[in-house]
Amino acid sequence: MNRIIVGRLSVNVSGLRVLQRSFCSSVAEKASSSNSGQPSSESEVKQSFTNNDDQYDVAVVGGGMVGMALACSLASMPLTKHLSVAIIDSNPALGKSNFIKKEDPPDPRVSTVTPATISFFKEIGAWQYVQQHRHAYFDKMQVWDYTGLGYTKYNARDVNKEILGCVVENKVLHSSLLSCMQNTEFRKTIYPSRLTSMALLPSSSSISVDSTPSATTLFTKGHLAKLDLSDGKSLYAKLVVGADGGKSRVRELAGFKTTGWSYSQNAIICTVEHNKENYCAWQRFLPAGPIALLPIGDNFSNIVWTMNPKDASDCKSMNEDDFVKILNHALDYGYGPHPKSISSGSVDMFSWFRGDATLSAKECFEVPPRVVKLASERMVFPLSLKHANNYVSKRVVLIGDAAHTVHPLAGQGVNLGFGDASTLSRIIAEGIAVGADIGEVSLLKKYEAERKPANIVMMAVLDGFQKAYSVDFGPLNILRAAAFHGAQYISPLKRNIISYASGEQRLPLPLPLFT
Repeated sequence: MNRIIVGRLSVNVSGLRVLQRSFCSSVAEKASSSNSGQPSSESEVKQSFTNNDDQYDVAVVGGGMVGMALACSLASMPLTKHLSVAIIDSNPALGKSNFIKKEDPPDPRVSTVTPATISFFKEIGAWQYVQQHRHAYFDKMQVWDYTGLGYTKYNARDVNKEILGCVVENKVLHSSLLSCMQNTEFRKTIYPSRLTSMALLPSSSSISVDSTPSATTLFTKGHLAKLDLSDGKSLYAKLVVGADGGKSRVRELAGFKTTGWSYSQNAIICTVEHNKENYCAWQRFLPAGPIALLPIGDNFSNIVWTMNPKDASDCKSMNEDDFVKILNHALDYGYGPHPKSISSGSVDMFSWFRGDATLSAKECFEVPPRVVKLASERMVFPLSLKHANNYVSKRVVLIGDAAHTVHPLAGQGVNLGFGDASTLSRIIAEGIAVGADIGEVSLLKKYEAERKPANIVMMAVLDGFQKAYSVDFGPLNILRAAAFHGAQYISPLKRNIISYASGEQRLPLPLPLFT
């Protein structure tokens, strides 16, 4: 099955090498328009459109983390900050500000953001708001197998860095992006509604630069897309961005085909509490799937535990004391022994791996901190892989989960989405710089050509890794142990794995990702 998805995705990669067509200059962006009197609120934004109240440069369908990141990125760049942007999402949180209270308990929905994502948030001005709320940097990670045959430790010092990542509640990331957007002079309008239909017509004759055509005229000429909303309103945009998740309405309406499958696995997530603060990310591979323990700060950690649907249902319904007991069992001696810590002078079947080891290679195996109680509800969701065969068409582009859904074992899903947002905003700016129509396929294909290969590689790595750890077979267990020891003791390999997982390196060495 893994060969099928890699084969299908490889065909998609080869299809990216398309001939770049000349940009349409007849509807070039007016990036040099005056910035005086920029609107600072939704009502002022509405008033700024004297002829076409519902005509926009960009319509972002989906006001989640990735969609909001794109809006903030556009607002932060000189060539794109003057664009008019509509954000379509029925989530009432978009109409609020500072809706997070510091005394609130941690939410079980968290993301592990990479150093590359942190840099992106700093560039667009959102990280300062994240720092005002609960978050937890970590500089160490331990990964091990239930067989006890091997383990790997990663340390930020291995690559001369201060951190490996940061665990942040999704609501904090979303609130920070919303605060960033609200505190930026940016022509944006939030539509608290849902997309019901979308219409795109073929391009016809050019519009005279001396005329001021209506949105309807531009639509009939193929220069705008029309979006109808559930509240009866309609709006027009030069570019429609589908950032509306794995069940994307934009993807459906635009006719994008997908490849993928369900894993017959569920993930159970929750927040737990310790007696002391946790500063390390832990992941153990069990027979039914991995369990991860991620620090959140203030003696809290997040659990992401993959298992079959029946076991997930049982874990969700059992009483708290029993659930805490099986959690500690899974993170300690359950299913198998602890791996043996190997001293520098010892010899065993994997001793040929050793050489100029990294600092973390000298660190002994550790047992994760014990869970003392639950601190949130338990949530269960099914796991799947899905990938859009194409990311773009005329006036439509997909980002985030609308384009790709991955297994959560590496926590890379949202980081891939933020990478999409960063790249797309840059491509739009490059198009504006040369007077291109930001909805033209020839421009949008540049985004697809950059992001699709990177996303496919990550998806193939995670899918292969998931399958490799779904089989309990003696010889395969030995090979997995060899892989752990290789990652532990081969310094160049470990550094490449850390760099790839951090988002700093495009393509990894041919070994699964251990994060």
